[in-house]
Amino acid sequence: MELHDVWFVLIAVLWTGYFFLEGFDFGIGVLTKLLARDRKERRVLINTIGPVWDGNEVWLLSAGGATFAAFPEWYATLFSGFYLPLLVILLCLIVRGVAFEYRAKRPEERWQANWEHAIFWTSLIPAVLWGVAFGNIVRGVKIDADMEYVGDLWDLFNPYAVLGGLVTLFLFTFHGSVFAALKTVGDIRKRARGLALKLGPAAAVLALGFLLRTQASNGDGWSLTAMVIAVASLCVAIGSIAAGREGWSFAFSGVTIAAVVAMLFLTLFPNVMPSSLDDAWNLTVSNASSSPYTLKIMTWCAGIATPVVLLYQGWTYWVFRKRIGTHHIAETH
Repeated sequence: MELHDVWFVLIAVLWTGYFFLEGFDFGIGVLTKLLARDRKERRVLINTIGPVWDGNEVWLLSAGGATFAAFPEWYATLFSGFYLPLLVILLCLIVRGVAFEYRAKRPEERWQANWEHAIFWTSLIPAVLWGVAFGNIVRGVKIDADMEYVGDLWDLFNPYAVLGGLVTLFLFTFHGSVFAALKTVGDIRKRARGLALKLGPAAAVLALGFLLRTQASNGDGWSLTAMVIAVASLCVAIGSIAAGREGWSFAFSGVTIAAVVAMLFLTLFPNVMPSSLDDAWNLTVSNASSSPYTLKIMTWCAGIATPVVLLYQGWTYWVFRKRIGTHHIAETH
């Protein structure tokens, strides 16, 4: 296996980590409207991710940075062709971070309500757009011989990509509801479990349709295995939450997300961004990668930095592992 193949796998791992962690993060944001009944319950939900949401976004920065350094042609074509959707995602992440920090800075009801609306929408929109983006990456877009995207914005919102957006939205919201059940106590925990039981089957139907379409177009034996793991894990996650085993349900919903991402990258390889105009114009791991020397330096840096990131992030989750409820929220806020 050559270094550009190794970095394709590493980038897939980074995106898996991002969607696993930011997935429940986005899900909690959506649940502030779907699950919480009042401002105190919304604060409980926000507090479940309060210590970790910014650390979760490190995985996105790492994935983007790794793509820029390891596959500059992929990065250039992707970010120029998908400029507006990615800009919307970036703006949402900025506003979302500000909302988390500023929501409780003033006691006025209108002030807090506006920031809560912002948290909901800036969680829902990226959850959809990430699925749309990856659906287009796997399906292929209009790339010419100069490795430039020559389509328009509406080409990106084709039925397959939109279905991918619905899949990520429902999977992330299900993942978030399981996380809410895992991290809370009292009535909100029971309602989170009930909502997860409603979201799970809907996510399963959408995911199965999307994955079957993906497998039929570009799949092989490896991608089929990943699809089976994804569907089976989601079924186990639904069964576990029904049995009140939130920890197991969260683990298997995470496996589901990881298997879906793995399947997408398996169907993509050796391409990194196929052209729908001509297969000869596909961006591949070889023609879109940096020099072997650059990849070698990156590999050494990643080998040193990655364990440190994993250790401090794991420590953060351990420190803030306890459940919370409405009785932990001060009445003054």
